[in-house]
Amino acid sequence: MSKVDTVKERIPLIELKGITKAFPGVVANDDIHLTLYEGEIHALVGENGAGKTTLMKILYGEYRADKGEILVRGNPVRITNPSVAVALGIGMVHQHFMLVPGLTVLENIILGSEPVKNAVLDTKSARQKIENIMQKNAMPVDLDAYVEDLPVGLQQRVEILKLLYRGAETLVLDEPTAVLTPQETTELFKTLKALKEQGRGIIFISHKLNEVLEIADRITVIRRGRVVGEMPIEEASKEKIAEMMVGKPVVLEVENPRVEVGEDCLVLKDVVYEENGVKKLDGISFSVHAGEIYGVAGVEGNGQEELLKIVSGEIYPSAGEIRITDKLVNRIPPLGRRQLGVGHIPADRQAQGLFIDMPLYINVVVGWHWRQEFQKRGILDYKAMRSTASTVVKNFDVRTPSVEVPASALSGGNQQKFVVGREISFDPTLLLAAYPTRGVDVGATEFIYKQLIDEKVRGKAILLISADLEEILALSDRIGVLYRGKIIKEFRREEATPEIIGLYMLGVKEE
Repeated sequence: MSKVDTVKERIPLIELKGITKAFPGVVANDDIHLTLYEGEIHALVGENGAGKTTLMKILYGEYRADKGEILVRGNPVRITNPSVAVALGIGMVHQHFMLVPGLTVLENIILGSEPVKNAVLDTKSARQKIENIMQKNAMPVDLDAYVEDLPVGLQQRVEILKLLYRGAETLVLDEPTAVLTPQETTELFKTLKALKEQGRGIIFISHKLNEVLEIADRITVIRRGRVVGEMPIEEASKEKIAEMMVGKPVVLEVENPRVEVGEDCLVLKDVVYEENGVKKLDGISFSVHAGEIYGVAGVEGNGQEELLKIVSGEIYPSAGEIRITDKLVNRIPPLGRRQLGVGHIPADRQAQGLFIDMPLYINVVVGWHWRQEFQKRGILDYKAMRSTASTVVKNFDVRTPSVEVPASALSGGNQQKFVVGREISFDPTLLLAAYPTRGVDVGATEFIYKQLIDEKVRGKAILLISADLEEILALSDRIGVLYRGKIIKEFRREEATPEIIGLYMLGVKEE
């Protein structure tokens, strides 16, 4: 009996039939059909803006469909809000976590579903129930820890525990590995496989095709709001999925030529950064040349955030030297470094790269408003801003009806392309690229890779920081491994493999 036949014999947990949803100017979901069975991981893939998240928000009650029907275990239901979805056994972990940082893990898990005994909050029974769930699913977390003190992987675990505490049979995970390290992804997949064995159904939304092929039983591909194909995992390949997503063949490995390097554009010498008596950076030394991409690999939390802030000027070093184009910049703030030719693709496009509720023509000058072309008698020149925004949108394939719409109206991938395009358009000498393809689809990833490589070929220096080892290996000419605030090993591209870099990232090997 084939795997497909076996799936058909299972009980459908969820059936979406003819789901249609339109927003002004766009049909987000167009007659979509999707079935999720017990004990199945069903991957939902598509380009940014294809309608994946909209579809899942309809299932979770955050949006109402214009047409179509939802069945839970064969019964038609009306899911008018998330509380109804939860009562029906449907839970969703959003791409941006919905946790309260200042509360403990226990408080976050029971928030909104607090058990009461004799009119008093019964935390004892809640704790016992959660501990049973953690033990059954091998998902340990310190219930008394504050969420804001947890690494991202454990925060995501808390989100899943919230769903299990509420009795979810269907779990929707939207880009669950976008912010995880390879090690955290491995732990997540162990959890998902255990939940699958218990008969739960999981809808897994992701752009990372290697991970889809590793974890999914079936794959549904949507493009521009319509289902363009469904297949069992045995029939799937990266190339086939990517072509269905984009509508044309996608080059999954971009050509990355070596170029003759020039002068040092960025030099760090014995840089130390100390915070509350703790060394977050401990004697960092490296350089980035013109015509080179220098990749920094490491498990998140080993100093990447501080390194970016030190180079961009958001914080100043406690000791050591930072030079940009041979100028000492230790005490020069971000604006001064921009004026020296530093572009910055930030780690979080929404929190650091965009004024999310402002139009694109305003966002195009974020960090660059001081440039002469945007000044007219000391006042911002909105005509010039609109013109520049239109050029960025055109040259960097940003899908938007106009530059008048707010950044929030764009999909995540198009927001990212806009930020990348803005930074490159101002011709920086040194480009800081932090997690440049986090949470974007395969087509946008290919596009952004090409833009970064083109900038290198044009003689720009690029400092790349990423938790994605594939990305580091695809783009970097040299790689430094950051561990506990130190660059403990450097590799040339031809020397590096995922296995050996991984050992240094975990501190198993150390120079």
